Amino acid sequence: MEPVSITIEKLFKENEKKLHLKLVTRKGNFNKKVLEKDLHRPGLALTGFVEVFTYQRIQICGNTEMAFLRKLSPVQREDTLRKVFSFNIPCFIVTENNPIPKEFNRLAAEHDICVFSTPFATTKLFQLLGYYLDGIFAPRTHIHGSMVDVYGIGVLLTGKAGIGKSEVALDLVSRGHRLVADDVVTLVRRVAGALYGMANETLGFHMEIRGLGIIDIHSIFGIRGIRKQKRLGVQVELVRWDQKAKIERLGLEDVTTKILGEKVHLVRLPIFPGKNISMIVETIALNELLKNYGHNAAQVFEINLAKKIHEKTKIGSDSLEIHG
Repeated sequence: MEPVSITIEKLFKENEKKLHLKLVTRKGNFNKKVLEKDLHRPGLALTGFVEVFTYQRIQICGNTEMAFLRKLSPVQREDTLRKVFSFNIPCFIVTENNPIPKEFNRLAAEHDICVFSTPFATTKLFQLLGYYLDGIFAPRTHIHGSMVDVYGIGVLLTGKAGIGKSEVALDLVSRGHRLVADDVVTLVRRVAGALYGMANETLGFHMEIRGLGIIDIHSIFGIRGIRKQKRLGVQVELVRWDQKAKIERLGLEDVTTKILGEKVHLVRLPIFPGKNISMIVETIALNELLKNYGHNAAQVFEINLAKKIHEKTKIGSDSLEIHG
């Protein structure tokens, strides 16, 4: 897993409209990085207790903090804020459009610390910004393959280079399904262990087809052919056909793999010329949907088969007793 951080510039640009953020200070270091997802209220630090001050987090000042500062004399406020601003703080966000003391803005500018204001209440800001930062700082990894939303199931196509992952993904998109990512799939582990796939920022919705080159799925198929992110439902590993290899025939064995510590259902799909891989992948997705609704076709088949064998065995034994 790679270390994650976010610059103040990216934080501001991606949340300016949603959180109605306004830059209050006349200058600030937009290149500073936030290294932790947790938010912090600097109430204790403003009273002078800084021994356990988690200054490396985004600092949220609400009604309590700003009311406390307003009650201080100008000299006390200056001393208090100077002590707080001596730490390398990423940025401040003042909630509910609270008026900001001039000492606050001046010291923030001196230390190149951005101060933003928002009309949102502190609790609401914690909720919205916390959800955003959870996504940014969630554990992630990159997998070579393609991911397509097939009938609402996120299907991750993997396999050796040149086996045809992109071609299968392209065929699925042409059949009305939606491309999530090609070549490099970024997988993020969200709350409760859910894995979400998304495209690499550089590649976007571009796809490389051998013999053709780079194509833009968004431009060719429009908005209906793409999806920004999708929860991973099943991994389909494309493998070359080998008569000697052991291949699952009934689907009774629940094969899984682990990604970021989470179990993912795995289907190893042997391929050879003439086999309709796209149709099989669609069937895998539909079968996964059935399993989500509690119906496992292989298990039902095994139970019914066992009943039939039991019935025939019973009839045979009864017949022997009669003739005996």
